Amino acid sequence: MRRAEIVHAARGWIGTPYRHQASLKGAGCDCLGLVRGLWREMVGSEPERVPPYSPDWAEVTGEETLLTAARRHLDEVALGAARAGDVLVFRMATGVPAKHCGVLTGEGTLVHAYWGRAVVETRLVPWWQRRAVAAFAFPGVED
Repeated sequence: MRRAEIVHAARGWIGTPYRHQASLKGAGCDCLGLVRGLWREMVGSEPERVPPYSPDWAEVTGEETLLTAARRHLDEVALGAARAGDVLVFRMATGVPAKHCGVLTGEGTLVHAYWGRAVVETRLVPWWQRRAVAAFAFPGVED
């Protein structure tokens, strides 16, 4: 798969309503559901079943569940080397586990599921840049 195909697929999710734990283009998804949906479109069957999780799962457990899962299934790249089509993982506050993710779509733009609204494409402004903690490529991605 090519990076341009991932970006095109990610943009195809724009407007999908935000739905906690969902992963169905046009019907609803959260940030993980967006990445899961892109995995199904680009790679194939999901590599593992996602257990139920509450909106405050990271604060409650204190475990790096999202980051650990990303490292199991995606290819980690240097954060500064992330490119269009790569998945960024974010820590929403200092000292808490990472709990948000999205897909870079270009120089400074990101598609992600915006809490309580929908999947959107936004600028990767300094607020987001400061919170990015890791970057990953889908397996088998080509330029």
